Parts: sequence; C-alpha cells; structure tokens
Amino acid sequence: MTPARAQSGPAGLGVATPKTDPNAKMLVTADQLVYDYKNDTVSAVGNVQMYYDGSSVEAKRVTYNRKTNKVIAEGNVRLKQKDGKIVTAENLELSQDYSEGFINSLRVDTPDKTHFAATRADRAEGNITVFQNGVYTACEPCKDTPQKPPLWQIKAARIIHNEDEKMIYYQDATMEFFGMPIAYFPYFSSPDPTVKRKTGFLFPEFYSSGNTGYGVSVPFFWNIAPDRDVTFDPMFFSKQGVLLRGEWRQRLENGSYSLRAAGIDQLDKGTFVSNGTPLPGYRDQRGMVESHGQFALNNYWTFGWDGTVVSDRMFLRDYGFVSSDIIDRTSQVYLQGQGDRSYFDLRGLYFLGMATTDNQNKLPVVGNLDYNYVFGKPVLGGEAGVNVNFTTLSRDQADFISTNALTANAANIGVLGGSCALSNPNPTQCLLRGAPGDYTRLSAELYWKRTLVDSAGQMWTPFAQMRVDVAQANVSALPTSYSSGPTLPGQNPLQSGDESLIRAMPVIGLDYRYPFISVQSWGTQTIEPRVQLIARPNETGIGKLPNEDAQSLVFDDTNLFSINKYSGYDRVEGGGRANVGVSYTAALNQGGVITALVGQSYHLFGLNSYAQGDMANTGLQSGLDTNVSDYIARFSYSPTDKFEVISRFRFAEDNASLQRFELEGRTQIDKLGINVIYGRYAPQPLLGYYEEREGVFTSASYKLSENWSLNGAVRYNIAQSAFDYTQLGVSYMDDCFTLALNYISDYTVNGTTNSSNNSILLRIGLRTLGETNIKSGLGSSSSSN
Repeated sequence: MTPARAQSGPAGLGVATPKTDPNAKMLVTADQLVYDYKNDTVSAVGNVQMYYDGSSVEAKRVTYNRKTNKVIAEGNVRLKQKDGKIVTAENLELSQDYSEGFINSLRVDTPDKTHFAATRADRAEGNITVFQNGVYTACEPCKDTPQKPPLWQIKAARIIHNEDEKMIYYQDATMEFFGMPIAYFPYFSSPDPTVKRKTGFLFPEFYSSGNTGYGVSVPFFWNIAPDRDVTFDPMFFSKQGVLLRGEWRQRLENGSYSLRAAGIDQLDKGTFVSNGTPLPGYRDQRGMVESHGQFALNNYWTFGWDGTVVSDRMFLRDYGFVSSDIIDRTSQVYLQGQGDRSYFDLRGLYFLGMATTDNQNKLPVVGNLDYNYVFGKPVLGGEAGVNVNFTTLSRDQADFISTNALTANAANIGVLGGSCALSNPNPTQCLLRGAPGDYTRLSAELYWKRTLVDSAGQMWTPFAQMRVDVAQANVSALPTSYSSGPTLPGQNPLQSGDESLIRAMPVIGLDYRYPFISVQSWGTQTIEPRVQLIARPNETGIGKLPNEDAQSLVFDDTNLFSINKYSGYDRVEGGGRANVGVSYTAALNQGGVITALVGQSYHLFGLNSYAQGDMANTGLQSGLDTNVSDYIARFSYSPTDKFEVISRFRFAEDNASLQRFELEGRTQIDKLGINVIYGRYAPQPLLGYYEEREGVFTSASYKLSENWSLNGAVRYNIAQSAFDYTQLGVSYMDDCFTLALNYISDYTVNGTTNSSNNSILLRIGLRTLGETNIKSGLGSSSSSN
C-alpha cells in the first residue's frame, strides 16, 4: 500500500466543491498509486479516499489526466461536498475545479434530506446541473425495501437545478404517489431545499359553498426582501366572480406585523336570501381588512394589536376565512408588561359576532386594565400585594334573554329569544345580560396573608384585604315594562339613567388546616380538615350598576375557599361567612392516587350577597343563596399517569337532590386516547335555564400506524335527544408528506337545533414544494340581523 501523499490543490486531484481554498492541501489514501508516463496520468487504485478542503471522495479507482485536467472516479463513487451534499455514482468525471462535467447513473442526496436521481447529469457554468430523465423527492427511502418507490416523487424529462437562483425547474413532469402517476405538468418550478422564502406561485387552494359556488386560487408569493413579503391571492368563484385578496408581512428589528385585505363585487347576491329573507351577505360589495402585529418595546414591555374590519359580520365565514366552529372575532390593541413581581395588561377590545343569532348592536366595546404587584419584602412576616382593575365599556342596545318557559321553548333554543328580544320585557321573565349605554369602574385591592405552622402541624393563615370600587354608569332608556315591572324576591333590576358608586370592602379572616398523615404498608393517606372564617360588612349598591364581568358563578370545589366567589369585579362578596371542608388523598403502592373533597359554606351574619340578584340575577339559585349552602364534593382516581377519572357534585342542602354533576375521564391505552365529559345540571329558571341540561362530549384519537391516525369528537345533547356537534378526521404525517381531512357538523354556530353548519377541510403538504387547502361548506343556515 502506497503511503498517503499530500500535494497542493491546483496541481492535485481537485475533488472539492466549486469554491475551494487555493492554499488547501489534499490527502489521498489508496491501496496503490499508478503512474502512466506515456498517457501522463496518475491513478489511485483500491479503497481510494481523498480529502480536500472539507470535501471527500471514495471510489475503487480515481484517475487524474494531466493533459486534459480531468478527474475520473470509477466504482461505487461517493462524493461528499463541502456543503454536505452527497453524490453517489458508478463513475464520475469532472474538471479540476469541478465547474463542468457529467455523472452517469446519478443519485444526489442533499443535507436537507432531499434526493435527485437521473440517468445522466450535466453540470455547466459552475452553478447549473441538468438531470436527464430525472427524479426528485423529499422522502427517505424505505428502510426495509429501499427499491420501493417513495411516497411521492416527481419524474421529469429534465430537471434543472440553478444554484445561483436557488430554483429547480421541471420540464415534462409527472407527479407520482406510491409509484402511481396522479398529475402531469408541462412545466413548473420550485425553490431548492435550501430556500425558506422564494418568489413564485404557491400551491392552488380550493373552496366551495352553496352561496358562493366553487372557488379556486393560485397564490403568488413575492419575496420583496428578507424582512418583508407579499402574497397576492385572488380567488375565482363560479357564482360570485373574483374575490381579490392579498397579504403584506414585514418583520422589524423588535417585532412583526401583517396586513390582509379582501374584496368582491358579487355577481349574484340573491344566493344570500333564505325563505324570502335577505341574509347579511345580501349586498353588492363585500370585503374586509385585517391586521396583526406584536413588538417587544424592551425586555419587559410588549405592544400589539389584532384588528378586523368587515363589510358585514358573515363575510369571513361565507368566503372561508374562518372555520365553521368560529363564532366570533376579537379585535384588540394591547400593551403588556411583565416584571419580577408585577404584571400589567392594558387593552381595548371589539367583538365581531359571527353566529347567526348575534346582534352586533348588543355586543360591547371594552377597555380594560389589569395590574398586579407583589411586594418584594415581607410585610409583618407575610406576603402583601396590590391588584388593580379598570374597565370601561359601551353598548348600543340592551341584551335581554328569556327565563319564561313558553318563550324559551318557542324559540327552540333553550335560553334565547322569546318576548324579551321583541317587546315588553319584565324582570320576572327576562334577564339583562348586557346593559345599554356607558359604564366605567375602577377597583383597587390591597391584600396581606401569612401562614404559620405550630408544633402540632396545624397551619394558621390570617389574612386581610381592603378593596375600593369607584364606578359610574349612564344606562340608556330601558323599556318601562322592565324598569317598573314586577320583581321576584331577591331581584334588583337595573334602572335607566346616570348612577355612581363608591364602595369599600374591608376583609379580615383566618384559614385553618390540620393535615393528618398516615403511612401504611399499602401506601400513604392524608386527611385534611379545613375551616375558613371571613368577617366583612355588607355589599352595597347591589343592582345599582351593571354587572358585566361577574355573571359566571359556579359553586364547586374550585372556589369553596375563595374569599370572593364572584368571577369578576362588578360584584363583591359581603357579610360574614364560614367555608368548611375535608379533603382526602391516598397514594397507593402500585395502585395510583385517590383524592376526595366535601364541603359547605355558611352565611354567618349580615346580608348574603348571593341572595341578592343583580340585572342578570347572579347569585340566585347558585347554591350559595341560602344561609347554609348546598353541599359540594369532588372525587378523582388516577391508577396510572395514562388514566384519570374526576367527578364533581353539588347537592341541595334541604333535600340532597342533585343540582350539578360532572364526570370527566381520560385514558391512553396503547394507540388509543379517549376523553369523555358528562354533565347534568338542574333547571335554574331565574338564570335563564328553565329545563334540565344534560349532555356528553367525547373526543378520541387512534394511531393506526407510525404515520396514520384517526381523530373524532361528538357532543350529544341528552336533554334534547340530538347530536349538536360532530367532528371526524384522518391524518397522515411523515418527514416528507402531510395530509389531514376533517369533517365538522356544528349546530351551535347557528344557535338553533333546526339546522347545522357542515364543512370539510382537506390539507395536503409536500415538504419543500408547499401546501394546499381544500375547503367545502356542505350546507348552513343563516338569519338576517
């Protein structure tokens, strides 16, 4: 074996990539070196390995012709270029600087895991490779049967790779899936695998619905600069003509923003008429403008926005800009700050309702500020902090819902519609979910708490709070039948006119816990009784001002020991109260974990806030509106980390009747994952729920193989004996191809059980080539508003 020999690059076997270091040295190892002085050639023979300027060549024989400056490699040639690209061939011939040449029986494997193959390839001008009878794919060969066709590939008479342009051109091309041709293209192009953004046409998209007909678009992407781009995406609809749309995106030094616009002059607005009634889409010109942005002002502050302006509230759904299960769009501008012990959030919000039952005049425009700060040093040995909320909102029309059985059933939607939406509302049959006019409130709260553990292991947590609310409301004129109509005990209907409120709520209390721990041979169990005593004055001004953010009140294990059980700031709990409960935890050896809790709340003195309803009757029939509350309980069992069952209960205090029951389970069994949620809720007519509600929602996924999976979800309304949501999907994903097909049927979008909104979405993605979407609306109903 001839020893390794080093010589300068230009004079030696120049097997490096086109751009090489002229001062680089080459290392050649082989079984032997053969000099042919007659033909002026040098050959490395047997197990040839050559290393030069970051590239390498392996072959059975490599011959260098000094006269022609040609290098010929023969026998299982493998060339790894400096950029990581790997070329394999039976024989290879290149010029000394590798700017021209050809490769027979070629296969090229790039660092990006894309692959070229051809019967012949020619390289010219140092940057263009032409593959004759070429094949391109981004799929890896099958490990078990590498000769098997890849999942997809493109076969073309010529594939031209221009490295300067970073483009691949295909002539007389056929796309194959699993070796079967499915599409033919006389000519098309795509960026090479190294390109993340490239000017050119994208994959087409398709859409169809009964109102618009069939739609197709071929988006054009313009890569203006590394920090900005534009997509022009006009879509032609068979019934309505051309929808012009486009999107601008730009990335700046500290953030990014986008701007999208669309518009159409409809050819047949008459398709947006139902039973002689014009729908929101019944107009000649329709369109929208949408923008998103977010910027980091510094390490602590972020500024951003999401904005949507539309010609009508159904435009986004009619033309496929949102999926069928989206029922609203929020426009907002915000400023956020995050410190070590503080949080700041200021935002303005506008809600666009896209459900057919929505009335835009009943939706508010909101401004909101939240600020939280925890003091860095202990105060009297405990934690202290400040919470601040500022809210201002405006609404044009009152938002009433019915609590009358006849009107609710007539509307066939459980809790909406009826006489409250039309005329003569009164507090005994109607709730005011949203007050018309303007409302502003500022709330500030200072809190302190400290936990002490005595020698017996008892945990004592004294706490104190001071909250102040300042509010002003200008309520527009409400119907006389509501303002002066009859009321039920505990109701405090809102009145029209100007009103102001200054409210202070001091709180002192003690939270006591005493955990008992027992260690047994079968595991460990903990029993912890807990008592919370709270003293404070009565809540003032109940019903005097609107309640906009504290209408959601569910009494269960999550808020049993909350000092204020209301969900927002517009209401505040008053009067003395004791919250009592016992929790249990058992960690079983090889048997999982069991947890349980049972508890009750007692009104001790003063005015029970939950027995005094506001404009939405919040608190009434909540289980807290009596001096002794309903019983609440929770039980959960998790034998493994792949299986868990959680149940929650609320029983009436007087007769132990079931008021609320929720059962949730999740499991992962091999390739199958299942989640089930069951709920049963007793009627609450004063809150707008006149009939019992009962239903079950189930979602599941099953992994058929490493790449294929099924998923689905269904919601069954037991009370109405009907399915009101169905979703079925199948997906495939690997390193080169993605496919997702989903079918959705949703009754809640329309707000009625008489019709559903059905849609199909198909998404196909080919790595390095792009992605296409096919959307189809199979049928929906709308209402004018």
